Amino acid sequence: MTARRGPAAAVTALSDPAAQLRVDAACRTLALPTVRAEAGRIAEAAARERLSHGAFLAEVLTAECDDRDSRRRIRLVHEAKFPRSKRLADFDHTALPDLPAATLAQLAEGAWITAGEPVVLLGDSGTGKTHLLIALGTAAAEAGRRVRYVTTAALVNELAEAADSKQLSRVVGRYSRLDLLCLDLCRHRDYAEAMGGGLAVVGI
Repeated sequence: MTARRGPAAAVTALSDPAAQLRVDAACRTLALPTVRAEAGRIAEAAARERLSHGAFLAEVLTAECDDRDSRRRIRLVHEAKFPRSKRLADFDHTALPDLPAATLAQLAEGAWITAGEPVVLLGDSGTGKTHLLIALGTAAAEAGRRVRYVTTAALVNELAEAADSKQLSRVVGRYSRLDLLCLDLCRHRDYAEAMGGGLAVVGI
């Protein structure tokens, strides 16, 4: 039998300190840390601006959503395991003069990731391939995608060890849940020999 909610309870008049205590307790119960931290400040601003109760509620909930989104982007970048921080804004375009800015901007949007299309960065040493790889991966993670950075040597070793311990399907399954796998330092001959003459490239 499902209990039915009765009529809305009457609003209780509370002093500001009592209201703050209730807000604090409710935010702890509902796991709303940003509302708990910012409700008082936003309430004061709302009073100065003479905002409606609905507008005040919208402000505190938007603050909570924005903070959660920010924390999620930070978490996704951390989980990608980039060896260092690199951003597209810091890329030296003179190192790759043949790469149009429009193409780079298009890559940063990530439609190719959604379409499951691979992107291969080729060039001489010192031309910024790793910078671009990390920067594009960071942009993807900050857009909410699950990203993982790994050198090809490390990936080959991980797969070889997983195969030896009969855990290959589990490891491959973990990688298959990613939206983007950033493989750095690809040298076909070296890794083909490490895998006994065969090189497998898994599209995510």
